Amino acid sequence: MSKKFLSVLLVFITACSLISCNGILRTSDSSKEVTLTIMGKKSDLEKNYINSIFEQYQKATGNKLKIISVDDVDFETTASQKFAEGDAPDILMHFHNADLNRFDISNNFYYLNGESWVDDLTDSARAYCQDKEGNLLGLPFWESSVSGCYYNKTLLDSFGMKPASTQAEFDVLCQVLAEIGYTPICWPANGCTWMFQFGLDPIFADQPDLLEQLNRNEITYSDIPAVTDMVTWIFNAAKKGWFGADYLKYGWSDISTELSSGKAVMTFIWDTWFYTDFTADGQYSLEDFALMPVFMDTADHGTYEGGNLNMMMANKNSKHLDTVLEFLSFCATPENYNTAFDGISTVNCFKGQNTNIQSPMVTAARGSIDANERVSTAATRIIGYNAEDVSAAFDSLFRDKTDIAGCIKLMDDYRMEEARKQGAEGFLTIE
Repeated sequence: MSKKFLSVLLVFITACSLISCNGILRTSDSSKEVTLTIMGKKSDLEKNYINSIFEQYQKATGNKLKIISVDDVDFETTASQKFAEGDAPDILMHFHNADLNRFDISNNFYYLNGESWVDDLTDSARAYCQDKEGNLLGLPFWESSVSGCYYNKTLLDSFGMKPASTQAEFDVLCQVLAEIGYTPICWPANGCTWMFQFGLDPIFADQPDLLEQLNRNEITYSDIPAVTDMVTWIFNAAKKGWFGADYLKYGWSDISTELSSGKAVMTFIWDTWFYTDFTADGQYSLEDFALMPVFMDTADHGTYEGGNLNMMMANKNSKHLDTVLEFLSFCATPENYNTAFDGISTVNCFKGQNTNIQSPMVTAARGSIDANERVSTAATRIIGYNAEDVSAAFDSLFRDKTDIAGCIKLMDDYRMEEARKQGAEGFLTIE
């Protein structure tokens, strides 16, 4: 066998070894310093465990990370445009929700099925990140939390009040708190959009036939009385002052101030927020809060939402794909993720996770959670659902630019338009 033939064969074997199960030729960056671009929502990129893993990686490898932080309200549009224009980041941080349908997933993202760390994922984390064909879309590097109504138990105890267990009790609680000069619910309407899905979840989680009909475009929100009930309750709560006088001005950065000062008694959020974002710069701290269900007139005994996970997704067309996959492997290494999640309240995403903690608020409410928790449904399973669109419809309602029926029509119009953009079956294409 000639030396020339051996050389050619060696090159061929080496090239073949770099071809992944996705049919992508993976070239190595190991001999040079590389800068990877990571795009995510501003509020997501501010998490301390995210900053920890980024710092660990740069220190350990000498590679650089260019962080592209996008305002939450603009993220979905900006990110999808970047991919459409061929200016996509190496890594996109995204939840496996309805907004992911904005992207051409199979052509833009690398399936991670064969990566060495996959078996270390918990069953629930792995299932969350898979598409319907079983392809792993991203590395779940996030906290798994319990969303509900977190309330100042110290204040309620001082008033001789108890947490609510029914919608009627919750309404009375809000009314009394407002009458004695407190903001019952901190509702950050300026840029925060997650609250609405908590009310919608029971409607579609409890009646999956409604979800199927909605997603086949056979019915609309306007045809579902429970949606009208929810919109009516939220509108009336705002008008009664249950959200406070400045709820349209308050956003993400105001929640801590409102709660720690005691001005607001409750908010609809998740437990890990108290460990990653809550700043106890007022009279009240983490130990003063407890958990009860969310009430928006769609479930008489209230509801909790199970955790959603932010995924690190690999751009399959990145010129640094090999380094991207090495970065994900670094994040999925027990020593590294345990350093990042040390002291964070979260359910495990990795089997080897052992430095995280479980929130006492969640532990104390476990019986109520077990009875009333629902899987995240609205944001993840309604075709065309977009949290910013829902918030925009409610903003028109809050500002008296439309009425309750008009708000629901806007929700439908936005949802159906997004479904059409995504090419969802059953929705007419606009010529």
